[in-house]
Amino acid sequence: MHRESADTVPQGPNQPCPSSTKSHVATTLLPAARQSLFDHAVGTDPPAERTGQRQNRGMRTRLGCLSHKSDSYNDFTAILPDKPNRALKLSTEEATRWADSFDVLLSHKYGLAAFRAFLKTEFSEENLEFWLACEDFKKTRSAAKLASKAQRIFEEFIDVQAPREVNIDFQTRELTRRNMQEPSLSCFDQAQGKVHSLMEKDSYPRFLRSKIYTDLLSQTQRRLS
Repeated sequence: MHRESADTVPQGPNQPCPSSTKSHVATTLLPAARQSLFDHAVGTDPPAERTGQRQNRGMRTRLGCLSHKSDSYNDFTAILPDKPNRALKLSTEEATRWADSFDVLLSHKYGLAAFRAFLKTEFSEENLEFWLACEDFKKTRSAAKLASKAQRIFEEFIDVQAPREVNIDFQTRELTRRNMQEPSLSCFDQAQGKVHSLMEKDSYPRFLRSKIYTDLLSQTQRRLS
């Protein structure tokens, strides 16, 4: 008695196809469609999707590293302004004085380095970099270099959509722009003052509560015990 092959058995609407039928269909598809069917069957992502997933994983990894940095700072040699392998020469008394005032913090080289590391975790280090650039600018003694240095600072920090634009109001920005017509050692004073006030009222209190600062205090205290 003749028996129909598995390939020709009619299927009901809810009955799965036999494996031999799936094999036959797969071998008759175009190469691209056949590869897509294979990718779907074995759980392989299409190239574009795989690329997007790799980018997402890379972004999550970078954000995870930043989160880890903001949560703890056990190796403070990484933020020292000196050589990376130099020991941290900071007393508990010195670190404690950073809480006395914002200017005390900025005047201490380790305090400045720790505050910069903290601002990086908040993606706002441009404020400190601008303040430091202004401090350096005010030490300029060469009239020939004054205008070019002023223009460089303005284009980097002050101008609209500057690469490291600081958060200042429109009036201060426009006043600084007018000062660029005849640059002087005081042309950034108002903008620098605004940024200093912003860091003092906003970033500085958060720094004092951050684990970067509290962990650093704990490390100096452990060295004494």
